[in-house]
This record gives sequence, C-alpha cells and structure tokens, in this order.
Amino acid sequence: MLQPVARPGVLDIAPYVGGESKVPGVNRVIRLASNEGALGPSPKAIEAYKALAGEIHRYPDGGAAELRATLATRFGLEAERIVCSGGSDELITMLVRAYAGAGDEVLYSQHGFLMYPIAAKAVGATPVTAPETDLTTDVDALLAAVTERTRLVFVANPNNPTGTYIPAAEMARLHAGLPSHVVLVIDAAYAEFVGQHDYEPGIELVRRTTNTVMIRTFSKIYALGGMRVGWAYCPDNIADVLNRIRNPFNVNAAGQAAAVASLEDVEFAERSRAHNDKWLPWTSAALTRLGLKLTPSVGNFLLAEFPEAAGHDADAAWEYMKSRGILVRKMGGYGLPNALRITIGTGDEMKAVVDALSLFLGKS
Repeated sequence: MLQPVARPGVLDIAPYVGGESKVPGVNRVIRLASNEGALGPSPKAIEAYKALAGEIHRYPDGGAAELRATLATRFGLEAERIVCSGGSDELITMLVRAYAGAGDEVLYSQHGFLMYPIAAKAVGATPVTAPETDLTTDVDALLAAVTERTRLVFVANPNNPTGTYIPAAEMARLHAGLPSHVVLVIDAAYAEFVGQHDYEPGIELVRRTTNTVMIRTFSKIYALGGMRVGWAYCPDNIADVLNRIRNPFNVNAAGQAAAVASLEDVEFAERSRAHNDKWLPWTSAALTRLGLKLTPSVGNFLLAEFPEAAGHDADAAWEYMKSRGILVRKMGGYGLPNALRITIGTGDEMKAVVDALSLFLGKS
C-alpha cells in the first residue's frame, strides 16, 4: 500500500533529543543537562509573564516591535535589522531554508550544534564538518572545506558543547576568506557569559558586511528557555529575507513581554553572570583535582572527559549521577562518547556534582 514519501534527506535526520528533566522515583532532580540559567529568570520577567494571563486570547505583535526596540537600546543596534524568533533554533532553520537547498552544502565545525545538520538535511542540503583543533573552531580547516556548493557557514562562538571560542580577529579572518555569496552565521547563544577581551559576539562584523548574521537567544543567561525567544542581527538584505519567510506571530506575547523585562533588569543579568564567573572556575578546579580532563570553557557549562575503562567511563558516570538525581548531558551525538557536558547550576548543585563524582571515582 502506497503512503506519503518524505523528501530526500528527511529520513536521514536523527531527531534532536533534549536533556532529560526527570528521574523516576526521585522527587528533587538537579537538572544540569540543558545549559539553563542557574538563577532562573528575572523576577521582573516572571511578573511580566503573569501580567499577560488575561490577554492570552489576543494575538501577539507580529513584528515584536517593543522587543526589537529594547534590544536596539540595550546593545546599540538598529531595530529594523533585528529579527525575532521562537528561539534561535527557528533562526537556524529559517536561514537554511532561505539560502540552501538540494545540492548545496552547509558547513560547520566538527563538534558544532546538532541543529545545523538537522536544518541542512531538512531542505535537502548536505551538512559538512571541518576538523577542530583542541576542540576549538579551526578557521583554516573551515576555509579549506569551502566548495562551490557551500551556501552557509555556521560558527557557534562560544561553541556548544565544547565551551571554546575564537577571538574577533579570527572570526574576521574567516569572513575575509569566504566567497561573498556565502552567509556566515555567528551563533552567539552564550555571548553574555564571555569576559575575554578579544571576544566580540558578531555585531561589528554584521555592521560592515552584507553576508554575516549574528543569532542570540533568551534561553541561557536570561533563563527563558520555556518561552522560546531568540533574535538575529542582520544586514538589511538578510533581515528582509527572513521577514519574508518567518511565520506570522512567531514569538508569543508572553515571551516578548518576559524578554523585554529581562533586558531591562540589567542588575539581575549581571548577578547571573557573576554567579557563573564564580562557580565555573570553582567546578573546573574541583573536577580537575578528581583527575578529569576538562576543556576550558567560557560558557555556562563544562565538558568533562572520562576514562574509557568499563565502569569508569562517561556512560557509567552518567548512570551513577542519574541514580543520585543529577542529570547531565551525554555527548555521543556530538562525536564525544567519552565526555559529559555539565551545566553550571547553583552553588549547592555544583557541590552535589563534585561529591557524586568523587564517590564515583573513588576519591571521596
């Protein structure tokens, strides 16, 4: 019996699987698998969300005008070059839909975000990876992988799941080496956590080029993952394209209101960053003392490599931590089967992680 057939490439997609959030039989679960903000959202964002309870029968502002204006003020941007979205994932899919198709290639680094190949395969394009150096984006490797079929290059900076970054000069060198018709997408989801002086999220490169896009999210430092709000800063030509293909009312009203309130609560965002600045190095030092190999991270998470020995490997560590109600992220899907990604949570949560791994490794 005949049945509908999906377009080529769709059945090659391994569905994206988010971090787990529940453990059967455990009431208090420590959720450190999805890089959610350790302190939760701003109280002002919660108030803004609740205030819309009586208005949920109304359609949201389809142009997200207030949110774009607030973003423009907060970051010194031009509101008309900002495109808002239902999370930055939607921007990834829109960009690939707009600029790639069958026979085209979408390029990204070896351990880049899984949504890049998913979006490419969904439109019939071919995802291509370039090798990394020390789990860091390698500009020369990316440029060497560019072909006449390349249409987009995605660079997560900082990268998820490795936590590494490339400085602004390297990103500019990458752009300079790309053909002018190739879109460079800088995925700066974790930009607010970065304190390195040679880092720049992509704003300056977008300003002076016609083929660079910076995408951001409210799911990380602003802790609005459940609201699904993202945004892009684009050249005029690309903003025009994205506004033509995005769904109407793609950002819900509560998400817009909570995002605006989050941006206005600068003190809370600074407190969230200060928390990460304290507990990221604390956890790094503690896990290093336990003998684990860590990749230096500038995000709100750590990538920890475990021994390959049975009973002491990453899978065994994950099972042990889960049995104690601690959820972290397996990395096999990213080609890192011997590693776990651990989100920076509250101070008590990070102490619980260290205690658990101390027992697991027999070093309590």
